[in-house]
Amino acid sequence: MSAVSGRVQGTVSQEFEPVREAFAAVLRERPDHAAQVAVFADGVPVADLWGGPDLAGDALLGVFSSSKGAAALVAALLLQDGILDADREVSYYWPEFAAEGKDTVKLWELLSHRAGAVGTEAGFSLEELADDRTVAERVAAHRPYWRPGSAFGYHGVTLGALLGEVVLRTTGRSLQECFEQQFQRPLGLEFFLGLPERYEPRVAGILPMRPTPEQRRQWEAALPVPDSLGAIAANLHHPGVPALEELPNHRVIRAAGPASFGGVGSARGLARMYAAAVSGVDGRPPLLAGETVARIAQPHSAGHDLVLHMHRVYGLGFMVDLPSQGAGAFGHDGAGGSMGFADPRSGLAFGYVRRRFPYPGGAGPEAARLAAVARRCALAARGATPAPGTD
Repeated sequence: MSAVSGRVQGTVSQEFEPVREAFAAVLRERPDHAAQVAVFADGVPVADLWGGPDLAGDALLGVFSSSKGAAALVAALLLQDGILDADREVSYYWPEFAAEGKDTVKLWELLSHRAGAVGTEAGFSLEELADDRTVAERVAAHRPYWRPGSAFGYHGVTLGALLGEVVLRTTGRSLQECFEQQFQRPLGLEFFLGLPERYEPRVAGILPMRPTPEQRRQWEAALPVPDSLGAIAANLHHPGVPALEELPNHRVIRAAGPASFGGVGSARGLARMYAAAVSGVDGRPPLLAGETVARIAQPHSAGHDLVLHMHRVYGLGFMVDLPSQGAGAFGHDGAGGSMGFADPRSGLAFGYVRRRFPYPGGAGPEAARLAAVARRCALAARGATPAPGTD
């Protein structure tokens, strides 16, 4: 590994020098941009880079829905160990979930956003959003917003809470405790679902979106009406709740670590988490067997997302069919521009976080660009070349 200088800081192996070059180009294009990018290849760290104003290499940032990837990895281990069965009804583990016609919802349908349990009419305050058990209890008692299984739509603020209740009912431990005990602590991950107070000095606050005047007009025109499905699923209809981009800046969110959106970490934490899952790190075997990886990365919902009004593909808790990655890749991005994933075919594990909330939200466009470069490097290091259309 060699150190780099200039606006880009950190280390990179010779084979992954193009990642540094691509990251330097991103920083040159926007002088106010601050981000971290980390790459593992076959379980070995090959790039750990950061740059931009006021962002250290060990800074921790809110990752929004990239948190769902951590929650889904907990579920994957429980499925692998036979503690959970994806074909069982959710109500088998959690009887109260059967209310209002949700009795037939299977765990795989919940994990692939097919349950219709995206929110409630009343919505949630900031303190309630931080409490996964409160969210789970209220959504369980509420009617679904479509006939479960008939369609799918992104469970943006509820998926982690609902999965967390299944985990708690099954193991006696919260999802956050399971993640800490199975991933964060043994692997020394710089990623947390519930940030201990002692790490607070390392937190870099998320900066607000800075759209152009035209982008601002487009943004305001595209905002969902308060009683629409999109607004309910994003909890935009509850008065007094901070804007989405501000949520990680509240200690109540960071401390509780709601599994849908409350994770805090670094790019190296995201990349190491996925590397540990599929390749193993520090001489450890991979946490997930190949059969498990194939199952969780298999598309379970594909097509029109009723909430986001766009084409999406979901596996078991993960985003799959990700752009610039190979078939079988799985991971998750976040509204604040973060992205983490594993690509078993190339041996790649990737993590990216940025400080300024991107327009219009979701993974920043540069994340896919950097991921594509990293994948080409990983394939080249293996003596392979990407097939046409996969890079």
